[in-house]
Amino acid sequence: MIAFGPVPSRRLGKSLGVNNIPDKVCSYACVYCQIGRTLRMEIERRPFYDPALILEEVGEKVEEARERGERIDYITFVPDGEPTLDSNLGLEVELLRDLGVPLAILTNSSLIWREDVRNDLLAFDFVSLKLDAVSEPLWRKVDRPHKALKLDAILEGMLEFRESFDGRLVTETMLIDGVNYEGELERIAEFLSRLDPDVAYIAVPTRPPAEPWVRPAREETINMAFQLFAEALGEDRVEYLIGYEGNAFAFTGNVEDDILSITSVHPMREDALRELLRKANADWDVVEKLLDEGKLIELEYNGRRFYMRRLRSREFR
Repeated sequence: MIAFGPVPSRRLGKSLGVNNIPDKVCSYACVYCQIGRTLRMEIERRPFYDPALILEEVGEKVEEARERGERIDYITFVPDGEPTLDSNLGLEVELLRDLGVPLAILTNSSLIWREDVRNDLLAFDFVSLKLDAVSEPLWRKVDRPHKALKLDAILEGMLEFRESFDGRLVTETMLIDGVNYEGELERIAEFLSRLDPDVAYIAVPTRPPAEPWVRPAREETINMAFQLFAEALGEDRVEYLIGYEGNAFAFTGNVEDDILSITSVHPMREDALRELLRKANADWDVVEKLLDEGKLIELEYNGRRFYMRRLRSREFR
C-alpha cells in the first residue's frame, strides 16, 4: 500500500502519507527506528515503484478524503526506508503537484551531499532533515549509517541545500537515553545557527524502537538541548516533538485496509486504533482478526500498547 492516511502529524497537521520505499531499504539503521531493523543497507538511488502507480494511489486517497470532508494539509513522503533512495522522486513530485496539495518529505539527510538529491528536494514545499549528531562517533552509534557515507559531506550538503531552498525547512534531532551528549548539543546548536532552519525540532522516541534498550532522553538532556538551540536560533524557532500527536486518523472506506496501510509506517496506540474503529462503525473484532491472521502485531512501549503491521523488519523485536 503506497498511500496511507490522512494521519495526524505533530509537524504537518493532517498528512497523507506516501510510502515510496519498501520495507526496509535504508541508508541508516537507526537504533530508535519505529519501522524496525534495516533489511537492506543501500546508498545507490534506484526506482522502486512506477510513478504512475504512486499518482493513482495517492490521487484515490485524496479523492476519498475530500468526499468524506477530511482535511489534508500535506502529501508527505514518509516511507518504510529513506525516500531519497528513490531515483524517480523528482518525477513523482512533478506528477503529484497536480493534486493541489502542498508536498512534504521527511529525510534522514544521508544523500543530500548528492546534487541530484538536492535538486529533487528543492521541488518540495516542506523538507525535514534529520540532524541527530554532528560528530562521527555519536552519528555512528545512534544512526548506524552505511559504511560508505561521510558525515562531513552530509553536513556540507545540508548547508548547500539551505542556500537554494525557499520552502519551509525544519530539522529533527532525536535524543535518547544511554548516550553521552556532553559537548555534542553545543556542537549541534552551532551547526543549527549556520543552517538557519525555520524550526529545529527536538524529538524523543514515542513508539516501539528497533532496539529494545532505546528509551527517551532524560528531562535534563531535553531541556539542555532546548536552551542551547534556542540560544542559537531564538526560542520561537525551537519546538518539542515529545508529545502524542493525537487520534485523528482518517477512515477512508475499508477499515482493514486503513489499519494495515497506516500501521505499516505509523505504529498506532490502542486508543488511536479504537477511535479509528469507532469512526468506521467497527468493533475490536477487526483487530483480533488481523492479529489471528498474523497481519498485525501487538507491542508494548513505555507502558502503552501499540499495534503495527507485521513486516520483516519487525520480526527481530
